[in-house]
Amino acid sequence: MTRRLLATYLLLTLVVLIALELPLALGYRDHQMDQLKSGIERDAFVLSSYVSDSLSGGTPIDLATVATNYTAATDGRVVIVAANGDVLADSEPAIAGQRNFLSRPEIADALNRQIATGTRYSTTLGTGLLYVAVPISVGDKVLGAIRVSYSTDQVDAKVRRYWLLLLGAGLITLVLAAALGILLARWVTRPIADLRDAATRIGDGELSARADIDRGPPEIKDLAAAFNSTAVRLEELVTAQEQFVADASHQLRTPLTALRLRLEMLELDADDAARDDIEGARNEVQRMSRMVDGLLALARAERTQGTRPGRLELNGALVERAAAWQPLATERNVRIVAEDTDLKARCTADMLSQVLDNLIANALEVSPEGATLTLRAATEDSRSGSIVAVHVIDEGPGMSDEQRERAFDRFWRATNERGELGGTGLGLAIVQKLVESEGGRAELRAAPSGGLDAVLLLGN
Repeated sequence: MTRRLLATYLLLTLVVLIALELPLALGYRDHQMDQLKSGIERDAFVLSSYVSDSLSGGTPIDLATVATNYTAATDGRVVIVAANGDVLADSEPAIAGQRNFLSRPEIADALNRQIATGTRYSTTLGTGLLYVAVPISVGDKVLGAIRVSYSTDQVDAKVRRYWLLLLGAGLITLVLAAALGILLARWVTRPIADLRDAATRIGDGELSARADIDRGPPEIKDLAAAFNSTAVRLEELVTAQEQFVADASHQLRTPLTALRLRLEMLELDADDAARDDIEGARNEVQRMSRMVDGLLALARAERTQGTRPGRLELNGALVERAAAWQPLATERNVRIVAEDTDLKARCTADMLSQVLDNLIANALEVSPEGATLTLRAATEDSRSGSIVAVHVIDEGPGMSDEQRERAFDRFWRATNERGELGGTGLGLAIVQKLVESEGGRAELRAAPSGGLDAVLLLGN
C-alpha cells in the first residue's frame, strides 16, 4: 500500500511539473527566437542606412569590408544585393563570380519595400537559419536589399541549457516529493499495517491483541477504535463460551464418577439378567466421562495462545511414546516401531506427547492383529520453506477422501462403533487445536499400506 500511495504522489507531482515546466520551456524558446529576430532586424536597418548613401552615389564604401566586419563581430552572415538582385557583397561567398539572389523570396520581398523574416533549414550548413531582409532605399527609390542571417545553433544551445535546468529542478522536486510522500504514506499505512497485524493475531487465537489508536489520520484512529471494541466483545464472547465448556465439563466429572461407582455397586448384587444392562450402562458412563475429559482438554487447547516454541529433538519423544503404548499394543498383537531420526521440530514435549497419545490410541483401535504401527519423522517442502512432518502410520482400513476432510470436526466419527480407547469424536479436534497452538497443522493422508497416515506438520 505504501508503494501505491507513493506512486500516486509522484504521478501527481509529475503531472503538475509537466503542466508548469512545458509552457515555460516552450515560451523560453519562443522568447529567445523573438529576441534574436528583433536584434537581427535592428542590425539590418542600421546596415541598410549605413550603405544607402554609398549606393545612391555618395561617398563610396567598401561593402565587402562592411559585411566581413559584421560577420567577424557577430557571427551573422550579411548579403547586400543591388536593385536587380545582383550580389554586391557577401560575408561568406559560397562560390566565386557574379551571383543573383532575385529568386530568393526574402530578397524579392525586400526589393518590393517589404521586411521579410523567417527561418529555414540550410542543407549546405546543416543547421537552421533565422534571416531578416530589408530594403535599401533613399526616398521612394529602392537601391537594393540587405539580408542578415544567423544560425540557430546558439539559440538552440541556450534553450537546451535552460531545458536541462528545468529538468534538474523537476528531478529535485520529484526527489523531495518522494521523501515527503514516503513520510506521508507511512503516516497513513503504518496504522493500517498495525490494524492488519492485530486482526491476524486475533485470527491466530490471540484474542487480547489490540490496534494502536494513537497514530495515523482521524479516520484510521476511528477505525482502530471500532476494531478494538469489536475485539473486546469477541474476546468476551469466546472467553465466556470456553469458560462455560470448561466449567460444565469439570462439573460433570463428579456426578459421572459417582454414577459409575453406584453402577459398580449395583452390579455386585444384580442377577445375571440385569448384569448385562448394568454393564452397558457403565460403558455409557465411561464413554460420557471420556467425552467430558475431551471437552475439557479441547477448551484448554483453545485457550492456549499461539506461541513459537523452541526446537525439540524428536527421536526421544517418538521412542518414549512407542515404549509407553507397546504393552497395550502387545495385548492386541500389534507392533509399534519408532524409526530413528536426528530431526528437530519447533514444539513442546507436552504437546507432542499428548498428540501422539491421541493418534496412537486411534491407530490401535483400527489396527488388525499382526499389524505394525510406525512412528516416523521426515522433512517436507512447503510454501514457507522446509518443515518437519511427524507420521503415525497404521495398517487399518483407512478412510475415504471425504472422511479424512471431516475427521477433524468435533463429535464426528467414521463409524458408530465405540472402542475402548476413544469413540467420542473429539480426539482429532483436540489434536488439531494443540498443534495449531504452537504454529503447526495436522492432516490425514492415505498410507501406502492402505491404512491411515496421521501427519503433524511442525516448524523446522
